[in-house]
Amino acid sequence: MHPRLRALHALRLADPEEKVAATRALAAQAAKESLADETWCEPVRDAADEPGVPGRPARPVRVSATEVPTRSPFTDEGRAALVHSICHIEFNAINLALDAMWRYDGMPAAYYRDWLRVADEEAYHFSLIHAHLQAMGWRYGDFPGHDGLWTMCEKTKDDVVARMALVPRTLEARGLDATPLIQAKLRRVNTPDALRAVDILDIILRDEIGHVAIGNRWYAWLCDREGLDALAHYRVLYRRHEAPRLKPPFNLEARARAGFSDAELQAMQQPA
Repeated sequence: MHPRLRALHALRLADPEEKVAATRALAAQAAKESLADETWCEPVRDAADEPGVPGRPARPVRVSATEVPTRSPFTDEGRAALVHSICHIEFNAINLALDAMWRYDGMPAAYYRDWLRVADEEAYHFSLIHAHLQAMGWRYGDFPGHDGLWTMCEKTKDDVVARMALVPRTLEARGLDATPLIQAKLRRVNTPDALRAVDILDIILRDEIGHVAIGNRWYAWLCDREGLDALAHYRVLYRRHEAPRLKPPFNLEARARAGFSDAELQAMQQPA
């Protein structure tokens, strides 16, 4: 089966453990096979492929972001809910990486390899954080979760430029800002499970800088190919698709390492 169609198969899987296994197996097989560039670039998109995307378990119950209960991390249940929210983000991140890989024809082979690497690393992140959640006595699905990441995937499904602009380099980049704040809160809690979560978040933050950099690189490549001013067109896409407003504080160091230009970093610090 074509590797991009195998990505679609993994995307459709509803069971989290099966999705993780299929994603990691696809990445391992692709690395072993050393597929030629023309294989990656073969068209695979078909409208009939849409049903069942993405595959998700019945739980967690999906609610709006404003309906997710706020819990104190200084309680066992509150910390479990916080870890669960990270788990939910990583599960959705597997889906969005697989979707970016299979959905868009006409991109260079390096694009598909990049997004397969992202999917593999997101699957690893999910495994790490879910194992920790289970060690705390809970499982993925025990708390509600919101659907913000996938909602933006739906909005941008017909425009790869918008997808690169608004998912990795907008929504996922917000994780670069939020992670140090979450880690600081967990360090104040200072229990063994909280400190273990801090260590896992170190791994996730390190890799997510690379994932956002991939979004930045392909957004810039697409803008260059289509003769678009990257900064000006980002503002157009941001408004057109009603992306969430960027809010400080920003992790400027991580964003710079992820490929945001000085002009972009300055622009996001200006009043809306």
